[in-house]
Amino acid sequence: MKISTGLILVSIVCLMSVTACRKKKTNNDSHDWKLVWSDEFDYTGLPDDSKWNYDVDGNSYGWGNQELQWYTTGKSENTHCDGDFLHITAQKEENKEDGFNYTSGRLTTKGKGDWLYGKIEVRAKTASGRGIWPAIWMLPSQNKYGTWPRSGEIDIMEHVGYIPDSIFNTVHTQSFNHTKNTQVGSSMYTPDNESEFKVYAIEWDSQKIDYFIDEEKVFTFENSGNGPEEWPFDQKFHLILNVAVGGSWGGVEGVDNAIFPSAMVVDYVRVYQ
Repeated sequence: MKISTGLILVSIVCLMSVTACRKKKTNNDSHDWKLVWSDEFDYTGLPDDSKWNYDVDGNSYGWGNQELQWYTTGKSENTHCDGDFLHITAQKEENKEDGFNYTSGRLTTKGKGDWLYGKIEVRAKTASGRGIWPAIWMLPSQNKYGTWPRSGEIDIMEHVGYIPDSIFNTVHTQSFNHTKNTQVGSSMYTPDNESEFKVYAIEWDSQKIDYFIDEEKVFTFENSGNGPEEWPFDQKFHLILNVAVGGSWGGVEGVDNAIFPSAMVVDYVRVYQ
């Protein structure tokens, strides 16, 4: 998972509860969006390998965030589809070979779904419990301006279990990131995000990134025109879905082992341009 955003400079806004749409609803609004990539998870078994990769490269290093999980490859206990939904599940499970006490899943579309601009929409219910850290987010596919944070990061949704009533939306760039205490984002009051599905989305073009929860705009990050240090978002990005355990943000108040298994459940992923 991404570097911790625990010190996000935010304006906290009360987001009124909105009845979420069921799976087959599509909102193309005034932009006349065209669907270019999707997964409805209406099949059983492991995630479709023509669309998803398993990301495990950072396992040995806790992904730079002191995370406690070991991400697995092709293990149904951590990632599976049940004919309606994708489940990404964190388990209390000792990895004897590597010394980790938890397993989970981290999926990416890199090389199979990479986009410059568009509308990215994910309908999901967050994992819950103290110590859990689910996220829906994006990273650059080629790192045009260098490694993190120079090439940017788009956090469509983050949730930490010890703050159960909130969703976080954030961007990271060379100028705006947590290592400088300058990251930019919002924290939204969403008391039912762990029990109800919500649609998390961005609309991204050359001038701005708009963030939405259940079709309500909650945050905008604008292109300042000051170059890639502030706006590296002129290159292709790919999507990441994962559930971390502990870490420098998710584990601030420790991990409650009674919560496991804890799953983020995803209804669909849709990308429009």
